[in-house]
Amino acid sequence: MIFDPMPEIRHPLRSLKPCENRTLKRTPITITIVTGRSGSGKSTALAAFEDSGYYCVDNMPVSLLPGFLELSPENVTAFAGLVFGMDLREESFIRRHESILDRLKGLGFRFRIIYLEAGKKTLMRRYSQTRRRHPLARGQDIHNAIEAEKSILAPMRLKADQIIDTSDLNVHELKAVIRKMADAGTRREPMKVQVISFGFRYGLPVQADSVMDVRFLTNPFFVASLRPLSGETEKIRSFVLNNDQTCLFLRQYFDLLDTLIPQYENEGKAYLTIAIGCTGGRHRSVVIAGQLYDHITASGRKTELTHRDIDKFRSP
Repeated sequence: MIFDPMPEIRHPLRSLKPCENRTLKRTPITITIVTGRSGSGKSTALAAFEDSGYYCVDNMPVSLLPGFLELSPENVTAFAGLVFGMDLREESFIRRHESILDRLKGLGFRFRIIYLEAGKKTLMRRYSQTRRRHPLARGQDIHNAIEAEKSILAPMRLKADQIIDTSDLNVHELKAVIRKMADAGTRREPMKVQVISFGFRYGLPVQADSVMDVRFLTNPFFVASLRPLSGETEKIRSFVLNNDQTCLFLRQYFDLLDTLIPQYENEGKAYLTIAIGCTGGRHRSVVIAGQLYDHITASGRKTELTHRDIDKFRSP
């Protein structure tokens, strides 16, 4: 999850006892600080970390970090790590971060600092395309605010473990960079695939990422003895599958999906829904969806199968 604290904080660090006098339970996972220049893509980076299973907090006042770590959820180890977005939205960030992080390091906490930046022209263009205000644009134009921020953040940049220039990266490319970093050393949850059979008569599944129309296959509905049966019966399966047209289609369709599914996963998708449709969703689509489910499951992927319209039988 990503949590954005309320902008007004009533309990600064001075109201807390010094870190060394507090009982802080050291977390065994690395704590990542995402910082850098405004407009460089920090929100996108946090979203990518969240997608990779990290617990994320944006705009985290550094003075509240010791208290947060003391009161962090008991199940925090269920996450891949902790990620905090910190920058000049908090006026005291530069002044206070060093002493606070050093204290926490002394208690055994491990930190990784990722610094995002972009060229001045890129930042100017990004701000011209949005209605967001630069955190330092108070009484000065955006040009001077960008230059001032660069100077203020210079010491933080020197401490960064990783510097990412996003000038030539779009949103998807930046997410890919962050996901690669996030997944390093962690076990990434594989993409889940759902296969749905449906009838075009009842509308497309709204959750479908990919739709295959199999109404070109011979329809058992027009065989009187087969009409009442569903695609889960052996007679309907044999009718649909014992056909050269079906065999050619399945071979080529499976080849296509064997190529596409890894690409979807590399793009960072957590879920992929493939919908197979025929006229009524009772015969052909049920058989083909079942074949697709068996094929994907055999590759070791976690797959679910749903026959949405199998019980919506209509007489001619």
